[in-house]
Amino acid sequence: MYIIAGLGNPGKKYENTRHNLGFITVDRLADKDGVSVTRKKFDALVGEDNIGGEKVLLMKPQTYMNESGRAIAQAVKFYKVDLSHLIVIYDDFDIKEGSIRIRKFGSAGTHNGMRSIVSCLGSDRFPRLRVGTGVENKGDIVDFVLGGFSKSEKSMMEQAVDTAVDALRCYVTEDIDKAMNIYNSKRSGGNK
Repeated sequence: MYIIAGLGNPGKKYENTRHNLGFITVDRLADKDGVSVTRKKFDALVGEDNIGGEKVLLMKPQTYMNESGRAIAQAVKFYKVDLSHLIVIYDDFDIKEGSIRIRKFGSAGTHNGMRSIVSCLGSDRFPRLRVGTGVENKGDIVDFVLGGFSKSEKSMMEQAVDTAVDALRCYVTEDIDKAMNIYNSKRSGGNK
């Protein structure tokens, strides 16, 4: 079994913001698979998917970004999922806009949602998929991440989310090394 958890903030106010790219990616995967992520469990909205014969719990924590770890830790404990079978999707302004990066593990960096997860799990040894938003000369960081996409960004970010969905499928059906080799790139679309 796998857990795919997208980070974001609940509510209409945050729906189409950069900080909700984790939610947006989980929703895109769910839509493509005809899965609903609406059941309330573990302080999250969840849905069950099947990818390549593997059971996958799709999660969108509803605790707000800074407390995301609470929901994810509950699900990991309940299902006794090995941390290598948990992948967390989130926005990252330190990565070029429109690109994605997959890592097997690592520090939480400056992302408060990831800090919460690392703290609640007591480990940083789990995969993550970061969707780059870039931030060069975009003003206040908080306003930037909580802001919506400009017209020029929208198409690029939709491509990045579609690439992230493909990478998630590869991670589940193949392995993380293959997903990293194919999808880690300077721009969305990778070196496929």
